[in-house]
Amino acid sequence: MAFERKNQPLASKRTYFYRQMRYAVYAFGIIVISLGIGTLGYHYYDELSVLDGFYNASMILTGMGPVNPMVGPAAKIFSSLYAIFSGVAFLTTISILLSPAVHRFLHQLHLDEKDWQ
Repeated sequence: MAFERKNQPLASKRTYFYRQMRYAVYAFGIIVISLGIGTLGYHYYDELSVLDGFYNASMILTGMGPVNPMVGPAAKIFSSLYAIFSGVAFLTTISILLSPAVHRFLHQLHLDEKDWQ
């Protein structure tokens, strides 16, 4: 089980720190995989260099929009689908990154004052 239950005591600060770091690694993994998908897609479908594909993928993943115009229909379809995927990946990454902190906060609200560490 990843988190303690409502009737269990609050996890120690050390446990919380390691949990937060583990979830940060998960979030980082999602970002790396998402950038890899975008980089390879832009390189393959729009025939951009790997660096330009990475730049486009980074800009779309952060919500800034594409840098290079898409030339062919396959590149436009990929770019559209990657933009939709990026929105979901961004929200998922933020959710994973914040979940230990939000859980700890909500868990503290359900504890008696004497149970806080």
